[in-house]
Amino acid sequence: MRTSAPGPVERPRLLVATEEIADPGPLADAMPDAATTAWIRRGEGMIGYGEAARHKATSLADAEQWWRELRDQLVVESALGGDDLPGTGFVAFGSFVFDPDNTAAESVLIIPELIIGRRAGRAWRTTIRPSDAPPISAPRIEPVEAPGAVTFADGKLSGPEWEQAVAEAVGRIMTTELDKVVLARELVAIADSPIDPRRLVSRLSEEYATCWTYHVDGLVGATPEMLVRREAGLATSRVLAGTIRRSADAGQDLALAASLAHSSKDLEEHEYAVTSVARALAPYCSGMNVPDAPYVLELPNVLHLATDVTAVAAPEASSLALAAALHPSAAVCGTPTALARSTIAELEHLDRDRYAGPVGWIDADGDGEWAIALRCGRIDADDPRQIRLYAGCGIVGGSNPEAELAESVAKLVPMRDALAG
Repeated sequence: MRTSAPGPVERPRLLVATEEIADPGPLADAMPDAATTAWIRRGEGMIGYGEAARHKATSLADAEQWWRELRDQLVVESALGGDDLPGTGFVAFGSFVFDPDNTAAESVLIIPELIIGRRAGRAWRTTIRPSDAPPISAPRIEPVEAPGAVTFADGKLSGPEWEQAVAEAVGRIMTTELDKVVLARELVAIADSPIDPRRLVSRLSEEYATCWTYHVDGLVGATPEMLVRREAGLATSRVLAGTIRRSADAGQDLALAASLAHSSKDLEEHEYAVTSVARALAPYCSGMNVPDAPYVLELPNVLHLATDVTAVAAPEASSLALAAALHPSAAVCGTPTALARSTIAELEHLDRDRYAGPVGWIDADGDGEWAIALRCGRIDADDPRQIRLYAGCGIVGGSNPEAELAESVAKLVPMRDALAG
C-alpha cells in the first residue's frame, strides 16, 4: 500500500503581548534563575526568562532566516501605546561562534517566554508563547549563591608559550602579506561551588556600567565594543583597537592616554580595524561618517583607542544582516581576513567558542544591538563550577610579546574581579 510523504510540520504561531509596568529595580536582581538571558548598560536593557523557541544556528545568515520566518508568523496581542521603544515586543537574543570551522561550540538564537525591560524612563513586560501554550505566570526568583573560593590556571598555552606565539605572528607580519592578527588566550577558573551567572551580571553591570553586560546560554561578560547597532534606520559601529592598562594615578592616566593617542603601533592597529568596518558596511549603508582620528575611551581597567562609525542602513538590512557583514572585523581577527583567520587557527591552540563572536538581540523590526563578545567567560555546561575566561590582543609589526601579555592580563581583570570572593 502506497503512503504519501508527510507534509511539513506546522509550528504554532507565537503570541506576543507587551504591557507597561512599574520600575522593576536593578535588572540583574530581577533575573529568576541562572538560565536567564541579560543585556544591560547604564541600568537599562532587558532580561529574558524561559524559552518560547530556540534555534541552533549554523551561521548568522541562517539565524536571520529563522528569525524572519518566526517574525512573519507573529500574532501581536498588545503593545506599548504611542511610539514603541526598541526592545519592546518580539525579541530574540543570540550568541554566535567566532569561527564555525574551528570550534566544537554552537551558535544560538533564543526567544524568551518573558522579557522585562527598561529604557528612557519606561519599563515593560513582554510575554511570548506559542498559540497552543497556556498563559505565562511570573517566575519565582531563586536565591543567588556565591561560588566560594576560585582558583585559576592557564589554558593550553602558558604565558611564556603565548609570548612565543606572538613573536611568531610578528615574524610573519614582517615577512608575509599578513598585516595584523588578533591572538587570544584563555584562563580556566574553577570554583568550589557552581558559578551563578546572575552574580557576575550584577557585578559587571555595576562596575562597568558603560559597557554592555550580557548573558546568553552560559556566555557572560561586559564588552566595550559594539559591532553594530541598528535603530530607526541608523547603523552605528564602535571600533576599539589599541589598548593600554590604566594606573592608579589620574595624572599618570592622562599621560598614558596621550601616549596611546600618539602611538604609531596602536594607531596602525586601529586604522586596520576601522577600515575593515567601513568597507563591510558600505554595501548595506549610505551616508557613512568615519571620523578622521580616534578618541580615547576610558574604562576602569584600561584605555582604548575608539572610533564610532555611523551610516544610514538600507531598509531591508536587519541588524543581524549588518552583523553578518561585519563579522569578523579586523578588531578581533586581523587583516587580510582569510590569512589572519588561518594564522589564528594555527598559533592560538584555542577553541574560541563564542568568544569574539557577535552577541546581542534583534526585535521584530530588525532593529537591535550586536556587540563583540569580549571581556567574557563561558560557564561549562557539564561542570558549572568551571568557567573559561578569554582575552585577545591585536598583533602588528611593532608588537612586543611581553607588552601584549601584560595587555591580555589587564583585559582579564573584569571577569577575575567579578568571580572573586
